[in-house]
This record gives sequence, structure tokens and C-alpha cells, in this order.
Amino acid sequence: MDRPRRIQYEPLQAKTILNSVKAPSMPFDWSINPYRGCQHGCSFCYARSTHSFLGVEADDTFQRHIFIKEGAADILREQLRKRLRGKHPSELGQVAIGTATDPYQQIEAKSKVTRGCLEVLAEYQVPVTITTRSPLILRDMDLLLQLPLASVNISLSTLDPLVWRQFEPSTPAPAQRLRTVRKLAESGIPVGIFAAPILPYLTDSETDLRSLLAASAEAGAGFVMPSYLRLSTPEVKVWFFQTLRQHYPQLAAPYARLYQASSSLPPEYKTPKMQMINRLLELYPQLRHTLRSPYNPQAVPVHERTAAKDDGREQEPVQLTLF
Repeated sequence: MDRPRRIQYEPLQAKTILNSVKAPSMPFDWSINPYRGCQHGCSFCYARSTHSFLGVEADDTFQRHIFIKEGAADILREQLRKRLRGKHPSELGQVAIGTATDPYQQIEAKSKVTRGCLEVLAEYQVPVTITTRSPLILRDMDLLLQLPLASVNISLSTLDPLVWRQFEPSTPAPAQRLRTVRKLAESGIPVGIFAAPILPYLTDSETDLRSLLAASAEAGAGFVMPSYLRLSTPEVKVWFFQTLRQHYPQLAAPYARLYQASSSLPPEYKTPKMQMINRLLELYPQLRHTLRSPYNPQAVPVHERTAAKDDGREQEPVQLTLF
């Protein structure tokens, strides 16, 4: 039996921590990713290809060679000091944490880089949204209650234990994530589900999606944002297909046909599926709550801003935004 490969941690001296987001489709203005690489090792993670920017392989090295941004809190504090001089925090715009790699992956329990960044953001009262798969976020409840928090987004796209373990090998179990949603909701934290990525033929049956929405509603989620699998770079596509062929070889050809012309699903597949998801969402009105920006009283229905429209189109998930 092969021994598990050791995970290598390497300090990375970043010049900036707060990075501008220019994409008009994104509902935030800045992103923070405390880590490069992610121990969760999700087979569909678009950020896998970014390891090549550092001269590192984009294979399983992505989850076994983690770069930790040293001094992140101090760098962030200096950036905010300069940008907010004489300004109200609302003028900065919203900051999204965890747009590329999970800010609460396993090493965060020890390194506390994400917590350090949250402390600075709370100090400056900058509006924040956080995306994670991990219940470790509950450790920082004290800071979440201090922050002008737009939302916590728990990524969960299936309740199927087999599919979860095959495609997200080192992530917390779906039940753990739902318990995290419940605890956050009970504490008054605005929290919802990022149902992404939904996998064609594997996690997008009406039965599977109805179960996911019902469990999300029962846990107290205020919204569900659905989004289908994207295979945005050759590195991501190769790695995902390797995993798919290992577990579901009969689906390799159908997936090849779906993604041969684009990184996204063709409309003839996605449109009716997204329409079906919208119909299911109507059964759970609690998942279509409105959210208010901490400094903007105007209510914005989450499903109108981020989920599927009646024509089958959906906004891309925040995970598609780079550092």
C-alpha cells in the first residue's frame, strides 16, 4: 500500500493581500485568499491551474504543496490604512474571502492567517463575505459577530456520500457543513449555500437537488446559489477527467461531448436543468431571502442576483474569481 504523500507548507511573501476584482458579474470589489493551493483537493477546483504561475505542477501538488501568505494581516492593515485614509469603510466596497482556495482549509487551524485578516477587517469595519466548506469557520464566531458581514457562503453541492468522497476527497462531510450552517444561522449570521459545482448526470437529478434544497432549508440557510461545473483551463479539465474516468468511466464520453466546445455546459443541457432548479426553489421560500449590504439598506434578493434566471442562465460562482 502506498503511503500518503506528505503535505509541504511553504511561506510565501505576498506584496498585497487585498486584490481588486474588476469583473462586473461579481457582487464584490476585492478578494482575499490567504493561501495558494488547497488541502481539500477538489477534483473540479478551477484554482488548480494557478499553481503553474509559481512554477509548480498543477496535479495533486495543488493539494500537497500549500503556500502560506506570511504577514498577511500586517500587509492588509497597511493596504487598508492607505485606501481608507479619510474615507468611510463603505467607500472601499465589499471584500470576498475564499474566492480561489478555502480560507479554512486544514492548515488554518494552526496558522490562523485567515483569522488575522478578519481581525484587521473587523478593526476597520470593512464589509465582508466568506466562502468555505469547513466548520472551522465557527472558531471565529467572535469576529463574525463584530464584522459588517454580508454573508457566509457554505459550499455544498451534493448530499451523496459516495460522490462527495470521490470528487472532494479531503473536505468536511456534507452533514458537517449543514451543522455549520445551522450554528451560524442560530447565531444570527447571514448564511447560505453555494451549490457549486453541480455535476451533470451525477448530482443534478430532481431527487438529488430536492434533497439538497430541503436539507439546506431545514438547516436554516437563507439562500441557495446553484451553479454548474465549469472546466475553465486545460489543467483543470485534465485532472477532472482523470477523476471521472477512475470512478465513472461510462460518463467520460458524455462529459467530453458536453464540454468539447466550451468550458461551460451547452444551453440545451443547462437551460432546462436551471429552470427545474428554479421550480424547486419555489417550494422553499426561506431559501429566497433578501440580503442587505451592511452599509446599504436596499434589499437584494439573492436568487435574483446570483442564482438561475428563467431563461436558464446563471451568474458564475465567486470561486471563478482569481486572487
